[in-house]
Amino acid sequence: MVYFLLANGFEETEAIAPFDMVKRAGEEASFVSVTDSLTVMGAHGIKIVADMFLSEVSAETGKMIVLPGGLPGVTNLDLAEGFDEVIKDFADNDRFICAICAAPSLLGKRGYLDGLKAVCYPEPQFEKHLANAKIQKYRVVRDGKFITAVGAGAAIEFGLELVTALTDRNTAERIRNGIK
Repeated sequence: MVYFLLANGFEETEAIAPFDMVKRAGEEASFVSVTDSLTVMGAHGIKIVADMFLSEVSAETGKMIVLPGGLPGVTNLDLAEGFDEVIKDFADNDRFICAICAAPSLLGKRGYLDGLKAVCYPEPQFEKHLANAKIQKYRVVRDGKFITAVGAGAAIEFGLELVTALTDRNTAERIRNGIK
């Protein structure tokens, strides 16, 4: 299962486009609310009804966790009860942890990206949390079990890299060719 964590104020494109790519690859994926409601409001007023709550997420059943960016979504993720425990569970169990836009700053802040290649939304307020990472000049970066991307404009590329990590490069290329 691939879990997409949603907090109120998430960037819709960064959640929906990668989710779509993962589903096209035939992988199981679920939207996860980190709020007390299954209905989560995006940064631009698009509502998504999540499949489950954060308390139901476990690395035992998950292959990957995905953190969309957006404001105030990232701030709300940072403050969500149980967020740190879920990220630690995935890290401790060597599962993929993926983040786009401002969300990689949450991983950097917690030390998960120390010494790794990574990117985030190119603004000092987010990049400062990647001080111990090796910030790259690419739109999407994979280093071990961590995949990071710069923002909404890279959402499809990010999604295709998730697919590559979950399956293989051929599957990602088949999907890329199918969405021209």
